[in-house]
Amino acid sequence: MPFTNEQLERYSRHIILKEIGVKGQKKIMNGSVLIIGAGGLGAPAALYLAAAGVGKIGIADADVVDLSNLQRQVIHTTADIGRPKVESAAETMRAINPDVEVETYHEFITSDNIMDIIRDYDFVLDGTDNFSAKFLINDACVMADKPFSHAGILRFKGQLMTVIPHESPCYRCVFKTMPPKDAIPTCRQAGVIGAMAGVIGSLQALEAVKFLTGSGDLLTGKLLTFDALTMKFHTINLPPRGEGCAVCSDHPEITELIDYEQPVCEFKPGQN
Repeated sequence: MPFTNEQLERYSRHIILKEIGVKGQKKIMNGSVLIIGAGGLGAPAALYLAAAGVGKIGIADADVVDLSNLQRQVIHTTADIGRPKVESAAETMRAINPDVEVETYHEFITSDNIMDIIRDYDFVLDGTDNFSAKFLINDACVMADKPFSHAGILRFKGQLMTVIPHESPCYRCVFKTMPPKDAIPTCRQAGVIGAMAGVIGSLQALEAVKFLTGSGDLLTGKLLTFDALTMKFHTINLPPRGEGCAVCSDHPEITELIDYEQPVCEFKPGQN
């Protein structure tokens, strides 16, 4: 289907990029991305993916907007306090770009529903803030062969990586197992600089667009870290896929999804 005149103008800055062009923009518009978590990471990612014209965007979150969210969760406003985050996010995304189909999931992501939810999407963004969700998302995406972007933020630091299941190392290849409960401070305990969510969440959106269009190199086999206090990015090469991994090795130990108990807001200090 040809572009309308309005679409040609809306996406003109993409179309003139030789790495995107008309074909790439059509791939974006025919693509689908699921964002799990409508908070600090999911908010900027959702804004940029909607603006880019991704054809279908799913957003999953069981929470409602709280005053303390507004320091970093830029998709919500003061008037949204008390509303489900997915409703607030969807309203903003549709206002930015009516071309985009937005599907909302106002529910906790668990081992019972995640496979059904991720099934209809090309790429998944992990915008969650706890280890239990991150391990669940990783395991489900590996089992379902769904490419995804992991990210985490805390204080002035952030990190992200992209996983192509059975091709690149997964989250468990790097972090192995759940840390002991209360071993890692939460954002509520340790704080997080608001703009860090914008930096890392926007990079996740960029990885999704690159995946859909086939442009450039993805963060596969690499962990990108950022320290805002020193303004330094580092790229850490990860071990090969599957060597001793419990979920993505050729002979996995984990073959069923597991729901773990864990406090919110994860990041692993010392990884930067």
